[in-house]
Amino acid sequence: MWDTNGAKIKISLIRHGKTFANEKKLYYGFSDIELSENGIKELEKLKEKVNYEKGQLFITSGLKRTIQTLNILFGNVDYIVNEHFKEMNFGDFELKSYEQLKENKDYLKWIENIEENVVPNGETKKQFENRVINGFNSLFQNCIKNNIKDIVIVCHSGVISIIMMYLFNEENKNFYDWLPSYARGYTIIFKNKYKTYYKI
Repeated sequence: MWDTNGAKIKISLIRHGKTFANEKKLYYGFSDIELSENGIKELEKLKEKVNYEKGQLFITSGLKRTIQTLNILFGNVDYIVNEHFKEMNFGDFELKSYEQLKENKDYLKWIENIEENVVPNGETKKQFENRVINGFNSLFQNCIKNNIKDIVIVCHSGVISIIMMYLFNEENKNFYDWLPSYARGYTIIFKNKYKTYYKI
């Protein structure tokens, strides 16, 4: 599956900066909101400290917060949108807090089995995982086919966690273990049939 036929392929996964929904601890995935003022300031400071390596190909999920993060960290670069890398769709729970939802019967049913139970007008965690993994596999094959060796994806914490669990399941880390902080993530290196990573 991961045989690069001698090529070295590097894929960096970077989480977007902070938004007001993060600050207020709201559920949100598909909601298209911008970075908060604090989020922008944090990115500007991180840019001075962290070596964000430029890629041959830049990808975002198409949501404003990922595009803004890309522009702050890398400048006005060309990018493509891949909607496979959107965060989970929380449907009717979007932009609501636990306090707002804790007596909602649909919410209580959902949290009984997040993996299989669908969010009203949203998706199950399993559907989300399948979407992300299918998108990553397709991207990887496209990189091999078109000789693209250095990719930067600015996306979402849940997306990054799913990809890392999928690629490095031998580490026995759970979904929450892999979650990166804002504008952080992982760079994955594929060479022949081997893969490794380092933190950004």
